[in-house]
Amino acid sequence: MISGNPKLISPATYQSILEISKKMGLPGTFEGTKHQWVISEKDPWLARVFLPWNATPDNSGNLSLKDDFHLALVMIRAGIAVTGYFHNGEMLDHKVFRAYMVRQKQGKSQIKYLKTKGKSRAGSRLRLGESERFFEQINERLQRYAADYPITTWGISCGKTLWPYFFDSTTPPPFSKKQVNLRSIPFHVQQPDFDTLQAVHKKLNGIHLLLSDEGRRKFETIAVSVDSKPEQLDQDDW
Repeated sequence: MISGNPKLISPATYQSILEISKKMGLPGTFEGTKHQWVISEKDPWLARVFLPWNATPDNSGNLSLKDDFHLALVMIRAGIAVTGYFHNGEMLDHKVFRAYMVRQKQGKSQIKYLKTKGKSRAGSRLRLGESERFFEQINERLQRYAADYPITTWGISCGKTLWPYFFDSTTPPPFSKKQVNLRSIPFHVQQPDFDTLQAVHKKLNGIHLLLSDEGRRKFETIAVSVDSKPEQLDQDDW
C-alpha cells in the first residue's frame, strides 16, 4: 500500500536514500515517462522519487542539472487556464486565459452541459463559442512557444473531459497526446492562475518522495526525518 502523499525532500536526503538502497541491494530504475526514480524489491515498489524536471539521473540515480532547459507548462480547468515558458528556471512568459463557460444557476461547465442537454439556446451557443475560442487562444500561445523556443519538455494538467476540445481545437497544440517530451504535471492543480504557475514550477524543480508501507519500514530513518521536519527548500539549494 501507499503511505501518504509525496513529500518534498532535500538533495542530501535523496542521496541518503540512494546510499541506503545500495547497501540493502535494492535496485533502482528510472521511469522516463513519469520522470521518477523507483526503488523496488522484486515486484512491489518501495519508494518513488519524483525527480526535478530540470535534472537527469545517471544509472545510479545521481542527478545532474540540464545545461539548457526550455520548459513550457499549460494548466487548464473549465473557464480558466494558464501557460508559462521557462528557460533554466527563469519565467520569461506567462498568460492567463478566462472564458464564459459555466452556467450560472447550475454551476456546470458548458462542455459537460452539452453532453446531456444539447446546445439549442442562445446562451448555450454563446458559451460554446467562448469555449472554442478559449482553447484556440491557449494553443495559439503554445504554438508561439514552439516556434520561438526549442522546448525541451512540455508539461500539462488538464481534465480528461477537456482533452478532446484541447487537442481537436481549430488551432491544435504543438504536440500530440503521446509525444515523448510531453509529461503530465504530477501535482493537483485547483486554480490555474499566475500564482499556481509559479508554485507548480517550483514543485517541478524539487525532489519529492513517496513511500509504500513496506518502504517506510525499509527507510525508517528517512521516513521519520521527513515526517517530523518538513523541508522548505529553495530551487537553488541543490
